[in-house]
Amino acid sequence: MKIEKLKSGSYRIRKMYRGVTYTVVTDYKPTQKEAIQLLAAEMDKAMVKKERMTFETAAREYMAVKENVISPSTIRGYSSILRNLPRSFTEKIISDITSIDVQKEINLYSKNHTAKTVKNVNGFISAVLGMFCPNTILNTTLPQKIKSDPYIPSDEDVKKVVEASKGTVYEIPILLAAYGLRRSEICALTMDDVGSDTITISKAKVMGKDSKWVIKSTKTTESSRTIYVPEELTNKIRQAGKIYCGSPGSISRYLAETQDRLGIPRFSLHKLRHYYASMSHSLGIPDQYIMQSGGWKTDNVLKNVYQHAMDDKKIEMQKFASDYIKAVIS
Repeated sequence: MKIEKLKSGSYRIRKMYRGVTYTVVTDYKPTQKEAIQLLAAEMDKAMVKKERMTFETAAREYMAVKENVISPSTIRGYSSILRNLPRSFTEKIISDITSIDVQKEINLYSKNHTAKTVKNVNGFISAVLGMFCPNTILNTTLPQKIKSDPYIPSDEDVKKVVEASKGTVYEIPILLAAYGLRRSEICALTMDDVGSDTITISKAKVMGKDSKWVIKSTKTTESSRTIYVPEELTNKIRQAGKIYCGSPGSISRYLAETQDRLGIPRFSLHKLRHYYASMSHSLGIPDQYIMQSGGWKTDNVLKNVYQHAMDDKKIEMQKFASDYIKAVIS
């Protein structure tokens, strides 16, 4: 607590508590005891004001406070969650919301949404309550995530798509995706990021809260990186004079149309990151180097998604094991 005299002759009492600064101004110099009492009264008033907020008001204030420290796409996701929550929940006074209220909301939301979406909703509600009602304890039971076996394109799939894209504006983005770049990273690249045999990734093109594309720094510190690529690719980029100038969505649409025309399974541009990680893993490259090249912060993604062996490699390894056992018992 700090008591200081102002130029006006008044006295200002100031104290920071849990990241919030509380201030009281008096026209006399208070004693230590009086200053404590005045601050306590000010803190009580502030707490009552906060606790009478609706969940919607608190959620919007939470997003405003976090706007400059989390990504625009995350803010857009929060706004979408808030729009989709029923008024019966968003109009509740935040201090009246209980763990049971949240569980009921999650139960209802689970009927028509995936486990991942429900988890995101619960995370948002928990974060808002954590900021404005930190004493609220939640023990929400979430729906069990269904284990999926994502399709990972084969060498032949990738080769066909790359061949079909030659000479189009989508050739370079598809090639870069096969080297582990995210679509947002590809669309934010400039010629200044291209070396003789390297690509430097330091920014991303994402959809902002106002549904407009914006350029921002990469998702995490690990996402900023420099990767090696063949000189043939960097020469191709220099000859084109650009990486890609169109809409990110156009790449995805082109890829889907090309796959249909080629008669191969549909896979998103992001699945080429799956291909990159799985192929690197199958070649025996340690996970730490795959993480560095792909810009992953932890190996959780590798463990849960990217280490799924590609079908052709999986069968090849199974046959190898089968032949070995056959040789042993013959």
